[in-house]
Amino acid sequence: MRARPDGDPAPLPYLADGEDQAIGAVDIVLETRLATARMRQQGSEAVRLGRASTRELYWSVGQMVAHHTSNGCSIEAGDLYGSGTVSDDHESGLGSLLEISRAGARSLKLPSGEQRTFLEDGDEVTMTGRCIRDGFVPIGFGRCAGRILPALAG
Repeated sequence: MRARPDGDPAPLPYLADGEDQAIGAVDIVLETRLATARMRQQGSEAVRLGRASTRELYWSVGQMVAHHTSNGCSIEAGDLYGSGTVSDDHESGLGSLLEISRAGARSLKLPSGEQRTFLEDGDEVTMTGRCIRDGFVPIGFGRCAGRILPALAG
C-alpha cells in the first residue's frame, strides 16, 4: 500500500494491519478514455484521460471490507464496492475529468479542437482494467463505457 502522508491520523486498530499494508494492495491498471460525438463522427481515436493503478488507493480492499462489516453490514457474493477515484501523483494518472480540469478551472484541449472542463451531451467515457505482472498472464476486466445523452424534455 502507498505510504500515508506525514501527520495523517493513524487508522483505527482494526484497520491497521502490517501484513495488509505490506501485501494487501491489488494492482489493477485502470485506463480512462474520452470520445466526443465529433471525434466519433470523424473516426478519431478516443483520447486517454488517465492511467493509474489501484495500488494507489488510500485504503486496501481488506480495510474497506473490515470497515464496512465492522458495524454488522453483511456482504454478499456479487456486491460491488465503490473505492472512489483511482489516481496517482502524476498528471497522466489523474482519474477524473474533475481532477484534470481542476474542478472546471482549466480546460482540457482535445485533438479535435474541442475543449472540456466537464462532460457534455454526446461524450462517451470508456474505462478498462487489467492486472499485469511480469511472468504472469495478464487478466483483463473488459470494457465499461457510458455515453452522456441529452435530458428529456419535461
